[in-house]
Amino acid sequence: MYLLGSFVVIIFNFIGQFPLTYYIIESNKFDLSISDPLELLRKIESNLQLLLILIPFLFSFIGFWLIIKKLHNSSLVKIATIRKKIDFNRIIFSFVLWGTLIIFMVLFDYFIYPDDYKWNFKLKEFLIMLPIAFLFIPIQTSLEEFIFRGYLMEGFASLLKNSWMPLIFTSLIFGLLHIYNPEVDKLGHGILIYYIGTGLFLGVLSIMDQGIELSIGFHAANNLVTALLVTSTWTVFQTESILIDVSEPSLFFETVFSLLILYPLFLYVMSRKYNWNNWKEKIF
Repeated sequence: MYLLGSFVVIIFNFIGQFPLTYYIIESNKFDLSISDPLELLRKIESNLQLLLILIPFLFSFIGFWLIIKKLHNSSLVKIATIRKKIDFNRIIFSFVLWGTLIIFMVLFDYFIYPDDYKWNFKLKEFLIMLPIAFLFIPIQTSLEEFIFRGYLMEGFASLLKNSWMPLIFTSLIFGLLHIYNPEVDKLGHGILIYYIGTGLFLGVLSIMDQGIELSIGFHAANNLVTALLVTSTWTVFQTESILIDVSEPSLFFETVFSLLILYPLFLYVMSRKYNWNNWKEKIF
């Protein structure tokens, strides 16, 4: 059933891509000189581009809700947590903590290396982007957490009868699905280590807390704050952010600093706040 459910979500995602595909075709039907899909995408105005990229996740979420309700006769709450209801305080705490850390790091870097950034704030475009970002980015990030740290983790666990193999499999799938991101073209396939490592981190976060609320908050903060505050010419999201990072990215910094310092620190804070114990028994 989990394989069928995943297939249904993919079908809904394809349906959600129709507006983007139609717009690209209509916008470029008289210009046959461009064949690169990413280049065609970048010709679209940034706010419309962001909306068209995120619409498929809304359709996917609808498909996901349907398969949980109709195919599995279950609910999103049961997929998300062992608690009786989704703990929004956990989501908010995780969101605020990680979002604050991102803002602090970007501002610190901006004041230390101002030449690495270009001021990009345009009030009208920014105000148009706000409702798009606040509505659709949390849908995108929450869907990914429901699927990878909830649905697929549960599916693999029912088949494999342990926690660590589902953790590995879902992290690999999560990471490898980013293989066509423009970040991979810029930084090379080594950046997949970062994506897979992030999947592992979010998986451990969900296993130890016995719910995906913390990972939902983290993921939403990571994507939303970044989209609003700073973007670059080589990332998947091209937004009307306040700043544009014009520096050359460092694969070493992206992977080592996040995976070996920031993520363990975040896990430590959460473990102290929520009194996690029995790490070995829960993960293995």
